[in-house]
Amino acid sequence: MNGLRDEDNGPPSFELLFQEHQDYVVALEKNGVSVCRLPSSVKWPDSVFVEDPALVFSQGSILLRSIMEERSGEVDLIAPFLYSTFSQVLEIHKGYVDGGDVLWTPKGVIIGLSSRTTHEGAENLVEHLSKLGLKGIITDTPPGVLHLKSDCSLLDEMTVFVTPRLADAKVFQKFKKIITPETEYAAANSIRVNSSVFVNDDCEQSISLLKESNFQVTALSSKQIRKLDAGLSCMSLRWFQ
Repeated sequence: MNGLRDEDNGPPSFELLFQEHQDYVVALEKNGVSVCRLPSSVKWPDSVFVEDPALVFSQGSILLRSIMEERSGEVDLIAPFLYSTFSQVLEIHKGYVDGGDVLWTPKGVIIGLSSRTTHEGAENLVEHLSKLGLKGIITDTPPGVLHLKSDCSLLDEMTVFVTPRLADAKVFQKFKKIITPETEYAAANSIRVNSSVFVNDDCEQSISLLKESNFQVTALSSKQIRKLDAGLSCMSLRWFQ
């Protein structure tokens, strides 16, 4: 497996990773999502993580720009689909932005600065968001965190699921917060899909917390995917039509 990783936790099993991805797609469809699959690419192995090269909103799409040379061609793989699907497609040309650092909320689109998203890129993204009628909010990401959404997710319009190290961030002051257990930071990379929250199936305490807060949970394995620094949000771009 040639995917990028900041920390080597051993090579993932292709067969098990493939099954995790299949189960993920099935879960999306069971929760009312119409899934479009793009062709596979051997040249760009991280391209299965479609969240990073683009953003999608009901108003339009934004093609991003990776700081990693090993991922630079992914935007070219996804661009034709987005141009054929959205009436407005914008492109980042200044700085660098990964989609994993961008969290949509009703209060604004939060952009986390990280080793993958630069301040210049974030400012260019704010400009593009305004063209789509959206507000961009730039914030810092905790040291050592790969992406903003490694440590947070939106559960509903007023609630975020967030790690302890990100919980006090100013951008989340007006949100209700459910904080992950110290031993389950990976649970923060969840996604809300219609009426269900997709969560890593090995984060049992977090699943209990969400159920106690009356969220419906879909538990999915991502053990192999996480060996490639990825998570549940990474494998799809989702929008309302």
